[in-house]
Amino acid sequence: MFGVSFGYVEAALVTYLRALYDPVRARLYPAAAAGELFPMIRLEQLEAEGPEHVRRLGTELAREASTMVMLAAVALTATRNLRDWFAAFLVAFGVWDVSYYAFLRVLIGWPASLFTWDLLFLIPVPWSAPVLAPVLVALSMIVAGGIALGRESGGGRLPLTAAHAAAIVAGGALLVLAFCWSSRTVLAGGVPERFPWLLFAAGEATGMAGFAHALGRHRSSSGRRFSLQQAAD
Repeated sequence: MFGVSFGYVEAALVTYLRALYDPVRARLYPAAAAGELFPMIRLEQLEAEGPEHVRRLGTELAREASTMVMLAAVALTATRNLRDWFAAFLVAFGVWDVSYYAFLRVLIGWPASLFTWDLLFLIPVPWSAPVLAPVLVALSMIVAGGIALGRESGGGRLPLTAAHAAAIVAGGALLVLAFCWSSRTVLAGGVPERFPWLLFAAGEATGMAGFAHALGRHRSSSGRRFSLQQAAD
């Protein structure tokens, strides 16, 4: 419920930001297609528009950081330990992200398709990708986090080894690298043209493979315990 509601709040905020800055973008980039986010308004262009715009940029950066804190905090209220918290955070983040795009589509008819480019985050550099990419990551987070929460709440736990954790972290790092791939182009006022899908796929595969292997070990150990219990009975 929180993820869906917060997704609507995020989408509503973006509609206000677009109403505020689309006229500025149209004046600075008259040839740009209506509704598109790129080229992005550069910092020096914001400064030329007036100091209030620079202050709003600072506000937006703080809001992005606060969003992560809020998602982490609501996950913390529903869990008992660090493992549960991380799983709940994955679910909350994933539901929030998918709901955000769904509500944007309802409110302003954007994105036009799953291959429309989006500006995902600004911290520490601009993250950009076709909408399909963050949606796939969000769905993966919901599935993995939901399974982990189910195992933990049922009295079991995923046997995450250092190798599993390393695979998940490495996969996440590759995904971040893919999202930041065009950051220099975006910062320079350019339009991202190519998303590194192979790098993105490698990140998804690495992270999910680490999780799937840990899940397989959990099922295997659970099966052995059940067989031993049957033999004892």
